[in-house]
Amino acid sequence: MPKSSRVTRQRAERAAAALRRQQQQRRSRFLWAGTAVGAVLLVVLALVLVKVVGGGSSSAPQQAAATASPQIVQAVTGVPSGVLNQIGLGKVDTLPKAITGQPALTAGGKPLVVYVGAEYCPYCAAQRWGMVVALSRFGSFTDLKTTSSASADVFPNTATLSFHGATYTSDYLTFQGVETSSNVRQGSSYAPLDTLTAQQSQLLNTYDAPPYVAAGSAGSIPFIDFGNKFIMSGASISPQLFAGKSASDIATALSDPSSPIAQAVNGSANAFTAAI
Repeated sequence: MPKSSRVTRQRAERAAAALRRQQQQRRSRFLWAGTAVGAVLLVVLALVLVKVVGGGSSSAPQQAAATASPQIVQAVTGVPSGVLNQIGLGKVDTLPKAITGQPALTAGGKPLVVYVGAEYCPYCAAQRWGMVVALSRFGSFTDLKTTSSASADVFPNTATLSFHGATYTSDYLTFQGVETSSNVRQGSSYAPLDTLTAQQSQLLNTYDAPPYVAAGSAGSIPFIDFGNKFIMSGASISPQLFAGKSASDIATALSDPSSPIAQAVNGSANAFTAAI
């Protein structure tokens, strides 16, 4: 074979070998990329399955309300007056709104305060602390419960008290605390607790709606009616304050005027006291 032909053939063979190497490298990169994408898809699928099966951010089942310990009850219902006076309005985001020209709301010959909330609701969880502090200045509770907001909602597992099953006694006013639902999932919602009376439903329909609240906030909970003289729709403080805190932690903090929890809870309690 002529020398020129051999050189030409060798060059062709080297070019073909180089082409085969490039093709093999491209196939290897493609297979690696496909494997990586597949792994990512498997991780995403696993997370979706956990979300669907678990139904929330916590794998532990939500616990129903339990009787509050004497220590917690004493700490919340016995906040020293000196601490309350020192804090004043403290760090309160929203105050009760005065309304005029409405018929007096009474029960048993005394002014009536109506609270409507639900145990799954984190904003209700934040509001109850100040409500209990304020109402304890005019009367006493029995059978208060401790619970937490829903684990699958915003501000999950906010520690709080519950009015479900509790009673309130006062020489000065009547209090009705309604918890419409628990924090325990039942189907696509939460297990029902207290049923609104006809009067309570009318109060919600009338005062938890325009013109008394903004259209975008209509029907919000917690809702409080102070004898048809003041109303609250939504929470006066943020549940974020209680992140990572137990009911005992929160109750203990109420006697420390430098605590952000005390400044918010006791500040709202003082605002509720003024409305009452």
